[in-house]
Amino acid sequence: MDGVNLSPEQQELLEGLTHYIWWQPGEESLRWPERLIAQVMDIGDWDDECALEDAFAAAVLRRILEHSEAGWFRPKSWSFWNYRLGVVPLEAEAPPMPTRCFRA
Repeated sequence: MDGVNLSPEQQELLEGLTHYIWWQPGEESLRWPERLIAQVMDIGDWDDECALEDAFAAAVLRRILEHSEAGWFRPKSWSFWNYRLGVVPLEAEAPPMPTRCFRA
């Protein structure tokens, strides 16, 4: 996925959300904003998720969802965001989650 070009406001928002990737320093998390955004989409609280929706266009969030890697989302958040962002209509099934592919 092409990198997300961040405005100063978006950068500031993400700086305040780096705690969602607790296993690495915040500066490292900011180098891959798509992963940080996906992590907030997966486990963020309601206020932080709403802040993401206010700061980023729905098309950006859909692109992150579409290009996410296996393990980035849990089933509940995967379904939620596919419906919330209008990827699929409410009466349809959410698309399959990303999976890992092992090659010999």
